[in-house]
Amino acid sequence: MTMHEFLHQVSAKNADQPEFIQAVTEVVESIWDVYDANPQYRKAKILDRLVEPERIIIFRVPWQTDSGEVMVNRGYRVQFNSAIGPYKGGLRFHPSVNLGILKFLGFEQIFKNSLTTLPMGGSKGGSDFNPRGRSDEEVQRFCHSFMLELFRHIGPNTDVPAGDIGVGKREIGFMFGMYKKIVNETTGVLTGKGLDWGGSLIRPEATGYGAVYFAEEMLKTKGKSFEGKTVLVSGSGNVSQYAIQKVNQLGGKVVTASDSDGFIYDPDGIKGEKWEFLMDLKNVQRGRISEYADEFKVKYYPGERPWIIPADIALPCATQNEINGEEAKTLIKNGCICVSEGANMPTTPEGVEVYLENKILYGPGKAANAGGVSTSGLEMTQNSMRLSWSAEEVDAKLHGIMKAIHEQCVTYGKSDAFVNYVKGANVAGFIKVANAMMDLGIAY
Repeated sequence: MTMHEFLHQVSAKNADQPEFIQAVTEVVESIWDVYDANPQYRKAKILDRLVEPERIIIFRVPWQTDSGEVMVNRGYRVQFNSAIGPYKGGLRFHPSVNLGILKFLGFEQIFKNSLTTLPMGGSKGGSDFNPRGRSDEEVQRFCHSFMLELFRHIGPNTDVPAGDIGVGKREIGFMFGMYKKIVNETTGVLTGKGLDWGGSLIRPEATGYGAVYFAEEMLKTKGKSFEGKTVLVSGSGNVSQYAIQKVNQLGGKVVTASDSDGFIYDPDGIKGEKWEFLMDLKNVQRGRISEYADEFKVKYYPGERPWIIPADIALPCATQNEINGEEAKTLIKNGCICVSEGANMPTTPEGVEVYLENKILYGPGKAANAGGVSTSGLEMTQNSMRLSWSAEEVDAKLHGIMKAIHEQCVTYGKSDAFVNYVKGANVAGFIKVANAMMDLGIAY
């Protein structure tokens, strides 16, 4: 079977799941030469097995609003691959959640987790429930109902979910509380927990910090750094907030932040009291990014994305497919030399082609945003050992993991003076998982 025949087969089987097909296509195109050169992989049908989840759980989630109305949402857990360790991946609560989105995220998670050097398989889950605008009591009722089914399928040595879009410490707390009640034991079954009940220092910061650390490593290959650079960040949630903080610490200047309604442009930089205002706005007030523009008298662009602003570095930290081909061209035309993805697959295939054709420094999400799951893995370790590491210890371990991921990408993606980080990340992640599947037999 040729690569095109294989991809056609996957597309036909999953015709209603464009994001999943997009993710599979990117990986397969990157690793096909390696797959083709290893007949043992072909004979064992490693790729055929990799693109099929080991297990998909779909369930209803009934709950009541504060007014007593009964609501019903759909819950999911896609347990994709456990060849190198227990399933690991976030839970997403958002109206856009469907099976195709979660399969794309779970598939990406296989390779991302492989790259971290930690023993974690890939999974993803969530619900089409929208916590935005809901009271704490409503969110609690939903989370408790969600966990009443999910608890059957997870465990500290089976599947360890984390947070994702719409799932923060509040939601993790409600779910963890119900899990503990049901199983009558305290285990590290969820990560992203509060510090007082098993969480890890640096976990909230980890994804944003990791994306910046990865960009820092890429810049070093060209003898450059963040010092004095202008940086675009999309999003204004957890990942974006801490990416902004780390860029500031490294001497860069972040001039944008966004949400689903639009973006703000602050030419003086989002730092100091402005960064603190952003943190309070999004984490406490749960307000909109336009309120930042009102507070500090900067320009707000309703309904637009930040990629039209000239800058040296771009950190897309919002959601999938937020940079298309034309926007990628605009970034490069305006002087962008480096893109490090804090979100999952935020650039469309056309945009990725633009990056590669222009040979800019481009860190794909499965490598650049692996800091979050890496620190989740470190939280799992601390829970298993019944101890807590200091913030400095966790940050040092995170920094070391991001450097190791970068080195793997360079090893498998370098050709002459150019590093194709997409190929490097995919090949490095694939080889580890494929070899584990071979060793474990066709059950995996």
